[in-house]
This record gives sequence, C-alpha cells and structure tokens, in this order.
Amino acid sequence: MPLFLQVFQEDSIMSGYRHPRSSATDCVLSLFQMTNETLNIWTHFLPTWYFLWKLLSVVLLYSAWRDSYTWPLLIYLISICLYPLASTCAHTFSSMSARARHIGFFWDYGALSFYSLGSAVAYSHYAFPDRWIDSPFHRYFLPIAMGNSILCTGLACSSRLGLPFLHYDHDSTKRFPESPRPRFSNALRMLAFAYPYLFDSIPLFYRVFLCTGEGCTNSSTNVLHVYHIGLAFLTGFLFATHLPERLAAVRIHQLFHVCAILGSHTQMQALEEDMRMRRPWLLEKFPPVTFSSSVGPALLCLLISVSIICLFSLPLLWAPAGPGSGAPRTRRATPREASLENTERSSQAPKSSL
Repeated sequence: MPLFLQVFQEDSIMSGYRHPRSSATDCVLSLFQMTNETLNIWTHFLPTWYFLWKLLSVVLLYSAWRDSYTWPLLIYLISICLYPLASTCAHTFSSMSARARHIGFFWDYGALSFYSLGSAVAYSHYAFPDRWIDSPFHRYFLPIAMGNSILCTGLACSSRLGLPFLHYDHDSTKRFPESPRPRFSNALRMLAFAYPYLFDSIPLFYRVFLCTGEGCTNSSTNVLHVYHIGLAFLTGFLFATHLPERLAAVRIHQLFHVCAILGSHTQMQALEEDMRMRRPWLLEKFPPVTFSSSVGPALLCLLISVSIICLFSLPLLWAPAGPGSGAPRTRRATPREASLENTERSSQAPKSSL
C-alpha cells in the first residue's frame, strides 16, 4: 500500500472511503452519498446553522450591543458555531489530499480549543457557585483557561505529525502519514481535549455534586448541567474506545459527534438559563462584565491559536504538490487498505463524479 494512503485510514472502518485525490466538487457531491464521513459531516453541518440562528436570536433579544452582561454568552455561542463548522469543513474536504487533510484538522482542533475557552468565559460569569464568586480561584480561573486553550491547540496539532520543522518539514519523505506511534498520538489528542474540559468544569462539579448548604446555587439549571456532564463523558468514552465501529465493519463512524452536539445544546440551554435567572444577584455581587474579562481574552486566544495553526501548516504548504512518498509495503493488505488500494488504482482511469 502506498505510504501516503495510510493517512486516510480510520480505525475499524473497512469501507466507504472516498477517492484520496478528490476534487473540491467531488467532496461536496459526496455529502449526498453514504460514505465513511457522511454522518460526521451532516451531524455538524446542520447544528451549525441552528447555533448560528440561536446566536442571532440572543443578539436581538437582549440587545447585546448595549448590554455587556450578555457578552460571555455571545462568546460561547460564537464558539459553538465555529467548532461544528470547522469540523464540517475538515471532514468534507479531507479526501482532497493528505496535506489538505492535516491542515483541515489543524483548524478543527483550533476551533475545539476556542470552544473550551468560550465555555470557560461563560462559566466564569454565569455558572460559578455562589460561595465561589470573587474567590481566588474565580479570579485566576479565566487566565488559566486561556493557557489551557492555547496548550490544547498546540498539543492536538502536534499529535498528528509532531512539531513543525523538527519532526516534519518540506524535505521530509515521511511527512504525510499519521504519527508512527498511533496510540501515543491518540492519547495526546485525548489529553489535549479532556484536560481543558475537566478544568473548565471544576465549578460545575462542585456546584452539582459536592456543594451542600447555603451558597450552592441550587436551581433547576443544575439538572441541565448534570445532563451536559453525562453527555460530555459519554462523548469522551466513545472517542477513546472507537465504539461502535470496533464491534463490526461499518461504513460510518465516530458517533461521538452526535453526543458532542447534544451535549453542546444542553450546555447552551443551561448557560442561558443561568444567565437569565441569576442576573439580579450576579449584577449585585459581581463586578460588571468588561471587554478585558470577556471579549479581550477570547480575541487574544483566537489570535494565538490561529498563529499556532499557521505554524503547523507552514511546512505542509511549502511541500511539493506530489501525492506523497515512500515505497509500497510488501505485507498483505487488510480489507480497509484494500479499499484504499482500489481507489488508488482507479486513478489510472478517468475519475467519475462522486
């Protein structure tokens, strides 16, 4: 099997692959066929528009341009519009080339890291338990979350190919395959996404599971937070175990995408309810929301994450436009590899529209 084709393989997915050198038009047309990416794409593309509608509704309903109290919620809503959109683009165009696949998922990881920061901004202003408001942990919560978001982008991007110019560059003959240590790569990626979530959720864990007595913010919103936490852990479990695709040879995979979207929707409901129900108390006890406590940190982290993504993408953009390199392997191909080999052989004939 040609070395550059290995990057298109998915764990336990035996069929349903698209042509590894599809055009942009082919990729778009494949949305209407059952491929190994169909479920991934549509389960993020449709929610993107729903979240965008929700964002515009909040802006108009609360006159957000005049009410700084709503800014943390707007940042969060922007983040949950960006991460499914970035995922949609990454999965849609991932079969254009190995280079496009890597760069697309770099942006996907950056959007997820921004989502973790958007959650932290909203939690800091709306979801902290009453007795933790203006505590030392509360004051340092957002700066630490900013560092976590930046770290998340770097770790996730490095999990694919390593460090730019150190582990791969435009002269490297093995830059296109995934990491030679896939288990370590997956573990690093899991850590990159799990750690920011766990840190951001510390106030919620304490509020809904540990806090008792006065100052614990006991409200109906806690039930929504519990649902969100359950869906988040289910998402992590499915991502780590590659279920259900490991149980059978299937064409679709990563059902954790569905759980992730459901969790984000529940999280959005909980944060909006917290914002509305706790507004009088928070405005009295907590300093007003300012640019430096909401929009500023989000813009700074977004700028740094974009810079990190560009740094990781630069060696690939400098690389020659060839299909990849490396000698074919002599071992017997697995069914999944055979599927990719067949698509490679078909490149000798005129390509048909997907």
